[in-house]
Order: sequence, then structure tokens, then C-alpha cells
Amino acid sequence: MKTRTYGKAVPLVAAVAAVAAMTVASPASAAAVTIKVERIYQETVLERADAFTCPANQVLTGRSHNGDENAWTTYYCSWIFINGEQVEVHSGDWTSTQRESKSNYSAPTDQALVGRWHTGDENGMTRYRTGALYWQGRQVRLTNLSWSGEYKESNHNAQAGYNRVLVGRSHNGDENGKTRYQYGTVTFTG
Repeated sequence: MKTRTYGKAVPLVAAVAAVAAMTVASPASAAAVTIKVERIYQETVLERADAFTCPANQVLTGRSHNGDENAWTTYYCSWIFINGEQVEVHSGDWTSTQRESKSNYSAPTDQALVGRWHTGDENGMTRYRTGALYWQGRQVRLTNLSWSGEYKESNHNAQAGYNRVLVGRSHNGDENGKTRYQYGTVTFTG
């Protein structure tokens, strides 16, 4: 049973206020740009057998899972806007596989996670898919990379913070093992 949920539009006044509050100075041009990461989509898939990729021009900003490999995982995807214009996401190919019980993956520089594919239990294989981000034909950067604390894989909900996206994930052990996420801040330098 896959479930999909799309976000609802926020009232115009609230949206304008939110965008105004997110003005960030662009170091290269000294012009101000606004950056907004907006969660818009979530999908729940069976952990042990389903490949998941965010819809076009969206990136992963969260993941939740409760149970073992026979349970469901929910992925959360977001749009990125700069000055009210949607950022393009150029998705790449799937990575090579790595054993889930000892997996550690970080996306290439300035790329966000857009998909994950896991088969089997903790001894099964996991792959990732990344995307490069572009606004007006120029690459968007992901800076201030940092890892989260540890989550118990079988009972967690991890969400990126303000203007941050997922860029990596590590896991050790079975469903009672520890999972960590790597995040990056969306930045545009002109």
C-alpha cells in the first residue's frame, strides 16, 4: 500500500511574509536573494522492496521508518525556490550497492539526495540517487554540511532543518541499529 500526500498552498499573505523573512545576502554579488525549501510531497513505500525517487525538481528533506524491513518507510520531498523561482534538479543515476548494515553514503559536492532503493533486510543492498541543483542555469551550492545525531532505525522521523536538505545517510546494524543523516544548507553565491 503506497500512500502519497501533496502539500496544500499556504495563504498568500503568509507566503509573502515567510519569503520576506528568508532573505539571504549573496556573497558573490552582494545582492539579496530569498531561498525557500518547501516540503510538498511525501510517499510511503515498503522498506525491503521499493525504489523511491522524489518527483521531478524535488529533493529529499526527510525520512521516517517504524519497524523492520517488512514495515513502511515514508520519504519527504521538497521544492527549492530562489527569489520565488523553482530550482531545477538534474537527477543522476543510481549509485552502486552497499550492504545496509554497514552503509555510509555522502552525495557528491553540491548534490542532494533525491532517491533511495533498498532490498532485503539489514544484509540486503542499498543504493542512492542524487541530483545537482540549478537556478537560472547556475549551480546552487550546498554548504555547512553536518551529520545528525543517531536515530534508532526502527523508530524514527528525521526532518531537515530550515533551508536544509538531505545529502547523506549512514546505518549500522539491523533495525535496532543506528541511523544518521547528513544535511546541507541551500546557498546561492551568484
